[in-house]
Amino acid sequence: QPFNLGIVDRAQLRLVEEVVDLGFVTTEDEAFAIQVEPVGHGTAVSDGNVVRLEGAGAAHGIVAGLEKICRRLLAGIDEVGQRGVHRLDILSGFRYRRRKPHLEDEQRRQRERMEHAERTFNDLWRTVPKGQDSAEPSEEERELIERKRQLKLPEENLLYFIEKNSPTLNNWERELLRIVRNIAQYFYPQKQTKVMNEGCATFVHHHIINALYEKGLIDEGSMLEFNHMHANVLFQPDFDDPRFSGLNPYALGFAMMEDIKRICSEPTEEDRTWFPEIAGNGDWRGTLRHAWENYRDESFIQQFLSPHLIRKLRLFALSDKEKDAHYLVSDIHDERGFRAVREKLARSYDIGYVEPNIQCVDVDLLGDRHLQLQHTMHDGIPLAEKSRDAVLNDIRRLWGYEVTLTGIDGATDKVLYEASTTAPEETDKDKEKAKAKAKPAF
Repeated sequence: QPFNLGIVDRAQLRLVEEVVDLGFVTTEDEAFAIQVEPVGHGTAVSDGNVVRLEGAGAAHGIVAGLEKICRRLLAGIDEVGQRGVHRLDILSGFRYRRRKPHLEDEQRRQRERMEHAERTFNDLWRTVPKGQDSAEPSEEERELIERKRQLKLPEENLLYFIEKNSPTLNNWERELLRIVRNIAQYFYPQKQTKVMNEGCATFVHHHIINALYEKGLIDEGSMLEFNHMHANVLFQPDFDDPRFSGLNPYALGFAMMEDIKRICSEPTEEDRTWFPEIAGNGDWRGTLRHAWENYRDESFIQQFLSPHLIRKLRLFALSDKEKDAHYLVSDIHDERGFRAVREKLARSYDIGYVEPNIQCVDVDLLGDRHLQLQHTMHDGIPLAEKSRDAVLNDIRRLWGYEVTLTGIDGATDKVLYEASTTAPEETDKDKEKAKAKAKPAF
């Protein structure tokens, strides 16, 4: 079934290439084709199997159209597989920047390593007796070391590893995985700045509207409408309110930036003690710009959350230990609890702590192809079994073979749990496909 995709802005062709490389893709059931044709101005139009995106400014339409095509292509796998891909986007980001290899740089680095080895070579080290722990590795250990070296294990980006090494995926399915993980990688930094993004937006909006009102450029009606909207955005239910689901990032970000403005303009003795670098400097705009440019949520809270604001928001910390029958209020907004409350609140916005650390640690592609995953647990906090098993089944559908997840304690390396997948039941459709493949070609 052909999908005609018309785009005025030719720069958007790169986005289309992310789908099928401007060619034909084939599933086991039927072939799909995507053709790119420039069309006139207008809006996004969908008519049955034809999707046309018209207009130079139809960026949202382009994305929506591509998602629609991707959904139909993913139907070649199954609906559960499609949900599984998006359920795995939390495990599809590189936490650290990866250096792209360059041939000349690699050659230069290799020469430097060889020159360093020649300069530091000393034959006396050959005569030093080996200890008991330095025994030669066994054949299995050597194979494991070589296998991990070739596959560059452990690998934290699970979708990347499946895309590159899955024994069962077709090329167009790998391309869809690459699209999902690239989108997840794009949004990975933004997950670390929710409080700062929303706080900056509400603070700047509030400052501009109030400045316009003071200059007489907007009337009381507009100001009343803004205040109503602003109050709704900053609404923060109390901890014992049924609507409470955590701290509102808009409310926390706006309150912190208003507090920074106060510290820079009208500091107290407490502010001068806690923030000697910015207290009374008179440049709250420069201080905020510096914070926006150089901090993310957890470091912003750790650096700028003041005791005054902790008291104003009435923040406190709970201790939740497995051995205790009840929650314990461990720290409150007093002189002794300020640092503990600030540290624990900042840690709750550290995605390296909040999101699970799951990595691919081993797989024998020439053997049983059993994918081994490892979950390093923080503070003994396990994964929810229901969602854990669902995600493992999704991974198995993409990988094609059995998958095992082992949970270890990050402090002691002790194995705490192990979960494995089972082969999915063969459906009537699968049996028909297998029977059709078994028929002779003539």
